[in-house]
Amino acid sequence: MRPPNGESLADTYNRVVPYYKKEIEPKLKVGQNILVVAHGNSLRALIMYLEGIGKKEIVGFEIPTASPRLYVFDSNLNIKSVNYL
Repeated sequence: MRPPNGESLADTYNRVVPYYKKEIEPKLKVGQNILVVAHGNSLRALIMYLEGIGKKEIVGFEIPTASPRLYVFDSNLNIKSVNYL
């Protein structure tokens, strides 16, 4: 559901994931470390994509404020580990 004058989670997903694929994935593939700073819905959209979490499950997914979430990937960008710092 889209809030008045805002983006729904689907809208945000459709904006965030293509950006991630175009701008961030290539940097990760060459071994760069990337820091993503964003608001809740953008982070939810990215987490949905990265972790394969469904629409219903992500709604209840809590993202703590100012708690970095560290993803460690293998050379094929499969997630090896995910932890809050």
